[in-house]
Amino acid sequence: MGKAELNIGIDPELIEQAQRLGISIAGMDERALRLHLQKVDSAGAQARAKRWAEENAEAINEHNAFVAKHGLLSDDLRHWWL
Repeated sequence: MGKAELNIGIDPELIEQAQRLGISIAGMDERALRLHLQKVDSAGAQARAKRWAEENAEAINEHNAFVAKHGLLSDDLRHWWL
């Protein structure tokens, strides 16, 4: 049986980084590419993580404020903690 062709979506920033480093992405999904790039270009991965944290800081702060005020949604399920 032959192989079927499959189109998958990969973050364009990851593809650009792989191309810049001369890495072939054939046969990789986004998760595998992300892990590989973290190993070979940790500075790029750190910069991407920092940018993500900055872009999402408002939502993270809002979530943290909600948890501080109302507790975790799973608090009722954590009987072993008491």
